[in-house]
Amino acid sequence: MSYNVKSLGIFERQVDRESQKSRRIISDKIRLIRENPYRFKRIHSKKFGKTFRIRLNLDKREVRMIYVILEPNVILVCLLERKNDYKDLEKYLNKF
Repeated sequence: MSYNVKSLGIFERQVDRESQKSRRIISDKIRLIRENPYRFKRIHSKKFGKTFRIRLNLDKREVRMIYVILEPNVILVCLLERKNDYKDLEKYLNKF
């Protein structure tokens, strides 16, 4: 089954700020999500049951790409800096 991948404006703005190499890494991960979104680690959220994250190392920064599965759609929510320890996660999910 192929999933429809959509992104929030926050995610798109964050990706636009990244380097060309980082964008290529992100697009490769999006391709993997399109094939099987359940392959990555599930995280806990107060608002959504099917919230997942992907570990990325973009320009020597630990970043997490957060997405939510609402069958048959996959919504790309945001890129979280790992140093902030997921404190901003619920803020981004509330904008969704």
